Amino acid sequence: MSTPRATEVRVYNRPMSTWWWTRRRTYFVFVMRELSSIFVAWFVGFLLAFVYSVGRSEAAYQDFLDWAATPWVVVINVIAAAFLALHVVTWFSLTPQAMDVRIGGQKAPAAAIIASQYVGLAVVSAFVLWLVTR
Repeated sequence: MSTPRATEVRVYNRPMSTWWWTRRRTYFVFVMRELSSIFVAWFVGFLLAFVYSVGRSEAAYQDFLDWAATPWVVVINVIAAAFLALHVVTWFSLTPQAMDVRIGGQKAPAAAIIASQYVGLAVVSAFVLWLVTR
């Protein structure tokens, strides 16, 4: 092994743990939000399979319901629902930083933007609930 010359630069790379993101709450929430996109994709696939089975036949619909009632699918859906809630909350809280909403030439308050999203979510959810239960 040779000794470094005076003109060579040696850079120290501090080793970093794989779990570095668990040390600070903000990093942890960020990583969990990014992870939530996997569960968003799961729900999209689950709902597409549901619609496809409804469109095929009553037997296909019943087969889908039987599969959806298996314990592992129920567990995945419960976990996915929790991640989707995290995704919604973090996405809604980021919106005022990403959008420059102006009302009468003045910037709209962040609380108003976030509240309007929750109102919209409630209205759409109520409409979907009405469609499903009527």
